[in-house]
Amino acid sequence: MYLKRPAGGLAFCLFYLASCFTNKYVLSVLKFTYPTLFQGWQTLVGALLLHVSWRLGWVEINLCSRSEILSWLPASVLFVGIIYAGSRALSRLPIPVFLTVHNAAEVITCGFQKFVQKEQTSHLKVCSVLFLLVAAVCLPLCDTQFDPNGYLWALIHLICVGAYKVFHKLWKPSSLSDLDQQYINYVFSVVLLASASHPAGDLFSALDFPFLYFYRFHSSCCASGLLGFFLMLHTVKLKSSTTSGQYAAWSFLAKVITASLSPFFFVMTANVLTISCLVIGGVGEALLVYTERTGT
Repeated sequence: MYLKRPAGGLAFCLFYLASCFTNKYVLSVLKFTYPTLFQGWQTLVGALLLHVSWRLGWVEINLCSRSEILSWLPASVLFVGIIYAGSRALSRLPIPVFLTVHNAAEVITCGFQKFVQKEQTSHLKVCSVLFLLVAAVCLPLCDTQFDPNGYLWALIHLICVGAYKVFHKLWKPSSLSDLDQQYINYVFSVVLLASASHPAGDLFSALDFPFLYFYRFHSSCCASGLLGFFLMLHTVKLKSSTTSGQYAAWSFLAKVITASLSPFFFVMTANVLTISCLVIGGVGEALLVYTERTGT
């Protein structure tokens, strides 16, 4: 597979790996399972850094039309669902399992294109999506670390990701750039998650967190916010400088590297059936990347 823009792509892979590992460490090792606070912190850091970058002229953000901002808010609601449910799921599931279920969101987008928009879909793409679906459905049945709540949140995350992609495809106004959309997502998420932290019980429950005053918790949270921001920037940059097929290839490589290395850093118990499901999911995404690159 020939990957263009190696410097940008490798930086994207590095930030993807570091961001996933840092989030997993905070959620599963330190067990800071208060998503309204953790995700609220990450989106606050992202919003502030993006705003400062905008004011310094490092990035371009244009938010002139209030109607377009309001029309994007449903996507921002889905974005909150993605990060909230994703945080819940990642705290309970191994990274390879989480990524395999996450990839199955393509089933929603492909199904929408084929059955709602009546677009022509190649047999190879249908086959790739079926592989992703089979892997995601069979994983809970084969997982020796089966966690019903983890898979439930992963399912909610999957639905939100798929719905976000469908909304993005249907969304009509074109003047909002990817950075404009992300800025709106960040600001909306900060407001919504901050408002929900008290009703959800996270605000006061976090006061009993055993590592609240430990430097490793503080440094990990700071790292998660910074890494998430730089991952977002490199994602936007990579998308704008490559074709959709090339971006899909880099995204696939980042996930493979992250999933392959994660068992060396985080506890994961797997049997032959679980590994088979992960491999099937990987094959499905590889086929999907191939269809994106060849246009089949």
